[in-house]
Amino acid sequence: MRKQLLIPSDGFGIALLMLVLLSLFSNESHGQNTRDEYVSSFSDLAMREMIRVGIPASITLAQGCLESNNGNSTLATRGNNHFGIKCHDWNGKKIFHDDDKRNECFRSYASAYASYMDHSEFLSSSSRYASLFELNPHDYRGWAKGLKSAGYATAKNYATLLIRIIEENEFYTYDLLVLEGSLEGIDTTTFLADQVHGVSRTILLNNQIEYILTESGDTPESLRAELHMYKNEIYRYNSLYKGAKFEPGTIIYLQPKRSKAAVGNEIHMVEAGQTMYDISQIYGVKLKHLYKKNHMMEGEQPFENTEIYLRRKKREPILKMEPSKEQYEEEEMQFRFEH
Repeated sequence: MRKQLLIPSDGFGIALLMLVLLSLFSNESHGQNTRDEYVSSFSDLAMREMIRVGIPASITLAQGCLESNNGNSTLATRGNNHFGIKCHDWNGKKIFHDDDKRNECFRSYASAYASYMDHSEFLSSSSRYASLFELNPHDYRGWAKGLKSAGYATAKNYATLLIRIIEENEFYTYDLLVLEGSLEGIDTTTFLADQVHGVSRTILLNNQIEYILTESGDTPESLRAELHMYKNEIYRYNSLYKGAKFEPGTIIYLQPKRSKAAVGNEIHMVEAGQTMYDISQIYGVKLKHLYKKNHMMEGEQPFENTEIYLRRKKREPILKMEPSKEQYEEEEMQFRFEH
């Protein structure tokens, strides 16, 4: 026999019923994340990804807040999908949810960390978003408008919503922390080990870049699998060739190297046998920038006791030689012949 709900008719009974209902609703919403809680959980990761890939931390956080409703959406709670990325060519687990159409396919992840990693890969590997990485890294407005123009979302006011979230919550301060190198007190070195199951390596920091020291038996492929990195990341970040072998204690960066060394490391005096690659790894500076700063051709190696500039361009006197009489006559004849 089905029980009937009795609705009280007196004022006291109605007031009591309202209190019960309010209690039920408050208990139901008690487990919801606030925006502050969400940002507290993921701001360090957003800054880490800004260093690693170049997406402004403010944009990553704003998209996470908007797309996942501060981590409370169905996609976030059931599929750890914090950025509303649909399946497309996805080969992993899937979750189905109503969006622009009914029962659309979205990517499902093992953790929120994996969702943040895939968001970085999704934007950085697609030609649709390539122009965004040419913007000033503090231009969150340009990024917001560019994401909308490139078709990340269908909502007409998507860029406006992102910009509003960033400015109301001052997310741009996270961009400045990264750009100014002011990450003291922010733990970017243990997040990977804490979030990825099975990782027990000590992750170190040099020039605000995460790195590890290799152990016996390590290969680029084994490290990629162990650290859950994307294909070719280790090769690209460390300028390695296919099949490279490591000596124990080799520095391997897990993020892109910088354009200059950390403050205080102005000049390196070359020791016997050192190559430009060795210096690049010691200071976490990209090879092409070292060559440019020191007026060297790519592939050229320094002599022992040579000064290698690490933060600013080396001054080099410009030598001008007057052409010889023979060179002048040859150039004049060539000019006449061409005209």
